[in-house]
Amino acid sequence: MKNAAHYYSIGPLLYCPANNTSIAGSILQQKFGASYSLALCLEDTIADAFVAQAEHILLQTMDTLYKAREESTFFMPKIFIRIRSAAQMINLPKRLGPARGLVCGFILPKLDPDNIGEYIRAAKAVNSAYPQTFYIMPIMESKVLADLRKRADALYQIKDRLSEIEELVLNIRVGGNDLCHLFGFRRSQSESIHSIFPVSHIFADIVTVFGMDYIISGPVWEYYNGTGWERGLRRELTEDKLCGFIGKTAIHPRQIPIIQQAYTVTRSDFENAKAILNWNKDTAYWVSGNAQKERMDEYKTHTNWAQKILYLADAYGVN
Repeated sequence: MKNAAHYYSIGPLLYCPANNTSIAGSILQQKFGASYSLALCLEDTIADAFVAQAEHILLQTMDTLYKAREESTFFMPKIFIRIRSAAQMINLPKRLGPARGLVCGFILPKLDPDNIGEYIRAAKAVNSAYPQTFYIMPIMESKVLADLRKRADALYQIKDRLSEIEELVLNIRVGGNDLCHLFGFRRSQSESIHSIFPVSHIFADIVTVFGMDYIISGPVWEYYNGTGWERGLRRELTEDKLCGFIGKTAIHPRQIPIIQQAYTVTRSDFENAKAILNWNKDTAYWVSGNAQKERMDEYKTHTNWAQKILYLADAYGVN
């Protein structure tokens, strides 16, 4: 289990095409609130012929934010760049100039055993070149994961390689829509991705392999309007949490407060967690009912849960 609060701090990750010319203005005007992170995407949301243009707009966006930050105070989300290649991880910080200081890290799409080596080399290189830390967030969405004969080997190969830079891996993310695409699936507003068993079994294997050592974030929910979209998102968030996911990608600003609320820690869980971590270890009993006498606490088996609750409380708050 990750033992530092910053691994839990991504919150709702709002995805935006990097060629969106309005994003800097929206941040400066605080249109999205103050409880989200931002992903500027150069991959699937950009047509192949327009990547250079999108990079140029991204540089302009970051320069605008950097200059504004020098002159005024406003909420600046953690900003990540979803790249297409390891080369972009090397080149973009050079081109960003001092605005690179606003970039928290890079999102690595479709990570698999074939491309992980070049991404690791790029992550090491860019972190050696500058005094700041550039984190990475790999996405598990490659076609190899749909092959039962190769899945376990592929996941463990990836995990073994990532151990070289484990401290730089802020989150593991899952590409729910990419995995659904392989099978031709698409859920409705009233359906959860966890009910699509070929995909949810892949999720379960990802959590099994990575869940004890990394934070894993939940898949995107693509609905943001119409009848029932909020109810569907809340249902899927409940199942995300039960399956071991922390945080979720947001495809639209309207989703941000719902994701934030889902991971806000209840007061009872917060107090319960503190009691477990402050257990009197000199007592003969390492099992006891909680303060409300609603459930049984065991010091040896609930400490990981309790520590996670305190990290979540720090990132999402307590209600």
